[in-house]
Amino acid sequence: MTVRYVELFAGIGGLGEGFKREGAMCVFANEFDRYAAKTYQANNLNVTIDVGDVRELEANSVPSHDVLLAGFPCQPFSIAGISKRNALGVATGMSCENQGTLFFHAARIIKAKAPDLVVLENVKNLVNHDKGRTFAIIRGTLEDLGYAVAWQIFDAAAWVPQHRERVFVVARRGNEACNLDAVEVPEDHTWPALNTVLHDGRETEEIPYTIRRKGRLRVGDKYTLTEHMWDYLQAYRRKHEAKGNGFGFSLVGKTDRARTLSSRYCKDGSEILVKQARNRPRRLTPRECSRLQGFDADRNPEFIIPVSDNQAYKQFGNAVAVPVANAIAKVALECL
Repeated sequence: MTVRYVELFAGIGGLGEGFKREGAMCVFANEFDRYAAKTYQANNLNVTIDVGDVRELEANSVPSHDVLLAGFPCQPFSIAGISKRNALGVATGMSCENQGTLFFHAARIIKAKAPDLVVLENVKNLVNHDKGRTFAIIRGTLEDLGYAVAWQIFDAAAWVPQHRERVFVVARRGNEACNLDAVEVPEDHTWPALNTVLHDGRETEEIPYTIRRKGRLRVGDKYTLTEHMWDYLQAYRRKHEAKGNGFGFSLVGKTDRARTLSSRYCKDGSEILVKQARNRPRRLTPRECSRLQGFDADRNPEFIIPVSDNQAYKQFGNAVAVPVANAIAKVALECL
């Protein structure tokens, strides 16, 4: 029997991709952002994707399914998001009308369709937000709907070369929870370094990410920081170092692991700047971001990127790391 899943807040499909690689089939997806939906549709031609607000999604328009996936917006719960919202005097967490309460619209679909499994993903700060009350509400809501809830924080660095800690919640209908301790996490001595995702001379040219010049494949010039941007980032770091703060760019080499790729990477790329021997640092290309999030395996660019670089950076920064989702899918699907 083929397991059918629905993906809410689908983004570009990282969470679903993990289940798809285990043979599950997506029967419906919902995504508010039209650019993310464009990327999702380009890579899931047989899926009906509803491009619109989940708050307006009628439960009877969602087909029956075995598994519901939801990576609901993390900004109201992330440390960076909370700091920004506090500075602006904007509500955070469940008090944030536009994003924090979107979980309850997922719960509305769960109540109506009663899938056997529910899998949620969010930033690790969700667990401790508002002294744990936010997470308690989420768990309590799922339990009230008849689910046994398991959760665990995983760092994607075990699978891909970036530190990316996220909480995954797996809720199973009935009284017996899934055992997330059974998720196979690679041992730290096998964790990959950045050179596993960076462009090298053995690839096929992919303009504009890579160009062939005098017979040699190289990263496109547009990804190297301008002198103005590089000077600005260095000055910004010096200013904060003088104040005893740790703010500033992160410079990484081929044997390093990166910081967390975020949706703000489109602004200046400062969280992951790649060293260049005879030039200023550069940003990752969107293709390298795709690899960093595990969408492209073994340097095979099967994942289609049909949007601008800025949109691609936002999308990959918001995505779920596919190998982590796949490791969880292996265990979660056994619970069926």
